[in-house]
Amino acid sequence: MSRIKQCFDRLRAEGRKALIPYITAGDPNPQMMLPLMHELVEAGVDVIELGVPFSDPMADGPVIQLAMERALAHNVGLRDVLDMVREFRKTNQTTPVALMGYLNPVEHMGYEAFAEQAAAAGVDGVLLVDLPPEEAEEVAPLFRSHGLDSIFLLAPTTTLERARRICENASGYVYYVSLKGVTGSATLNVTEVAEKLKQLRTITDLPIGVGFGIRDGASAAAIASVADGVVVGSVLVSQIAANLGDPEQARAGIAAIIRDMRAAMDR
Repeated sequence: MSRIKQCFDRLRAEGRKALIPYITAGDPNPQMMLPLMHELVEAGVDVIELGVPFSDPMADGPVIQLAMERALAHNVGLRDVLDMVREFRKTNQTTPVALMGYLNPVEHMGYEAFAEQAAAAGVDGVLLVDLPPEEAEEVAPLFRSHGLDSIFLLAPTTTLERARRICENASGYVYYVSLKGVTGSATLNVTEVAEKLKQLRTITDLPIGVGFGIRDGASAAAIASVADGVVVGSVLVSQIAANLGDPEQARAGIAAIIRDMRAAMDR
């Protein structure tokens, strides 16, 4: 059983929901990643989504685009991200880590080589934003054979028929994008999200995490009331951007946001 499934099973038994932060690997520098990942765990997260830097992050808004640029300025690539996970695993064997990124770096490395190296490093899941379900029918089984969960995005515009096809290849959890737009968008309609999740649960038993537009404890708690997990990214990355000269302050700001969300979700 994967670490991701174990995590969601435990949370379900406890009557709690998963808090899943996104950070861009190597932002603002590679040295900050390991302390930040451990800080997230101490603050109460359940799964870490680690963004793989890429030069054309089409699904992301300006906040994460700039984070990608900062990481790329330090020449952080896919192999470096795997090294970060490997270091994290030396002291944390329980918190699931999912890589979130784009297809090009994985294709460049090769699917088989990537799967082998990611599994060896301690990665638990992979979310490739621009991997279509038509190609996933070959890739997902390969990842599963190496113990990697394949996580996919579902959007408000995804038809139920297409969502069913996507979920057939998914494992771990699926990530529902709560609104039309890019990461960092502001509008969030919980009623619409709840209705969509109700439909999705007719076609999959997988946990459903919801992201985009979640900024504070109130919005996290509102989404947690209808979803299995809450994914938060841009508001955390903004803390790094606002404290580029003070990594400790950035970590403290991120930890404060996470603790507020964790407390609100658990209430």
